[in-house]
Amino acid sequence: MATISRREFVITGAGAGLAAAAPRHALGHAPAVLTRQSVSPVVISSANGHRFRNGGTETCVELAFRRIVAGDDVLDSLIAGVNIVELDPEDASVGYGGRPNAEGVVQLDACCMHGPKRRAGGVAALEGVRTPSNVAQAVMDQTDHHLLVGPGAQAFARNMGFEIERDLNTDRSRRMWLEWKRRTDPGHYLDPDRADARRVVEDERLAEALAPDDADADADSDERYGTINCNGISRGGQICGVTTTSGLAWKIPGRVGDSPILGAGLYVDNAVGAAGSTGRGEANLYNLASFLIVEQLRLGMSPKDAGLAALRRIQENTVERRLLNDRGLPNFGVNFYVLNAVGEYAGVSMYAGQNSQYAACTENGAELLPLEPLLDGSARD
Repeated sequence: MATISRREFVITGAGAGLAAAAPRHALGHAPAVLTRQSVSPVVISSANGHRFRNGGTETCVELAFRRIVAGDDVLDSLIAGVNIVELDPEDASVGYGGRPNAEGVVQLDACCMHGPKRRAGGVAALEGVRTPSNVAQAVMDQTDHHLLVGPGAQAFARNMGFEIERDLNTDRSRRMWLEWKRRTDPGHYLDPDRADARRVVEDERLAEALAPDDADADADSDERYGTINCNGISRGGQICGVTTTSGLAWKIPGRVGDSPILGAGLYVDNAVGAAGSTGRGEANLYNLASFLIVEQLRLGMSPKDAGLAALRRIQENTVERRLLNDRGLPNFGVNFYVLNAVGEYAGVSMYAGQNSQYAACTENGAELLPLEPLLDGSARD
């Protein structure tokens, strides 16, 4: 006679209870959660997970998928993947060369969650370490805590043997910061190559104020808000996730967004799925939307519907006039990357015209896929 463990009994019983209680249209693919042996490995991420190689041959999702299929720990594989983006100076949104804060200092945030181990770790406002995702994993593995911040996070990283660099700016990130300072403080930061620098900067600022809907406003919002989120599942159903970022460009020093906060920038439940985010961190923090998505998965929603439900919650809770466009809708973007326990996945966005792709890697290879939007148009409409 076959026997099942107490955990299998509880999961199966819970699934049966949901099936009996929920309306048929609300269940979607929920019963498949119980057939973990049928899972096909997959890695999903924000679009920069399949755009940067840091001089190598593989992108983040490609490397992470290859390692997961080879039998490596899922979280180790995902962090190795996001390290590519953290170390690549061409991505100005994450890690080395990330967008500095208002004082020109690169401060980094990250968190990770290991589904099978039910463990997590994070760091915030960390300076001097190119790969904050690795420090977040060390917090998870080496401490009884979930989050270390600021100088304490840096001291911990030093004690764990991480190299602490004086400055994580690249020539490019410093040049972008100086350009921002010249535009926002033209009375003090002048362009030494222009004799009429003060007047030129003031004219540019006036033009921007009169015509904010420039063509590149949505195109560069990935870098303005920073961040890579990457989630994956193995053939055996082990689910993990990691989110890492340099945060909002030119932020107030010490500002921390959603990325290192469990339930906001990332949430993983090994029995249900994972969700992570990029975009306006404050909106995601207020709604703890990644946790909300995973709970919607628990109730049987599909990854796409669960992600759209979280975006709808953010829209409903955005009421301040300064955060609304002329249509009375949020004037910012938020994206979610959602994976359930049977390997189904989706990427969703607040707007159709903003950050329109996400990355996925399966046995058929890696590709960029369109995000499913909640709203038409863009945040600037």
